[in-house]
Amino acid sequence: MAKLRDGEGKKQRLDKILSHVGYGSRSELRKQAKQGLITVNGVVQKDSGAHVDPYNDTIEVAGETVLYREHIYLMMNKPPGVLSATEDKRDRTVLDLLEERYTVFEPFPVGRLDKDTVGLLLLTNDGQLAHELLSPRKHVPKTYEALVEGEVGPDDVAAFAEGVRLDDGYVTLPAQLTILGRERGRQVISQISLTITEGKFHQVKRMFQAVGKKVIFLKRVSMGNLPLDANLPEGACRELTSEELKLLAEI
Repeated sequence: MAKLRDGEGKKQRLDKILSHVGYGSRSELRKQAKQGLITVNGVVQKDSGAHVDPYNDTIEVAGETVLYREHIYLMMNKPPGVLSATEDKRDRTVLDLLEERYTVFEPFPVGRLDKDTVGLLLLTNDGQLAHELLSPRKHVPKTYEALVEGEVGPDDVAAFAEGVRLDDGYVTLPAQLTILGRERGRQVISQISLTITEGKFHQVKRMFQAVGKKVIFLKRVSMGNLPLDANLPEGACRELTSEELKLLAEI
């Protein structure tokens, strides 16, 4: 089970707390404190290095109450054409899509989606949670919906249930393949849902390649018990609700 924690009750330097949630650098906060703009429990605090409890003390900056949290948990509906990385010299990354109020927490993507793959991507600065979600021991299920060139049939369902041999010789763990429909035209396009419990490089695409078919569209729709918000537009991001955090904690 994943443990979502915040470190409540620990006193920290005031400037560290405020810089963590985006109120400025430590030097900027030192100036604001000297100007009397920072109060703790209603009392002006001119020492930006003072130790306070960010959860139990009331901190205000220029009259604005500070809502502190150590960790942030974000759901993104990743669009095509961006990398699941924190930085890249040539391409845009998912961090480039975030608002500053999120980037100040220095989140990172939990795992990765290919550049042209869309759908559910989690971002957080909680390293322990990310480790548990990605741990090979956990076998966290991930469900994808895809369009596949060719007629996906019962033989493919059976092959995926047993595990297929990839191009490097690796045999995948059993996966649940469901045929959602087919479009017949000049070429048959199969609509499928696939749940896997591991995360090898380009795994979904390579699994279909192993049975002689090609994925032309791929979208992740859930991770563990957490589904993608159907109302979240591509490229958009929001914080997880308390109910969604509970779903992650059940992993």
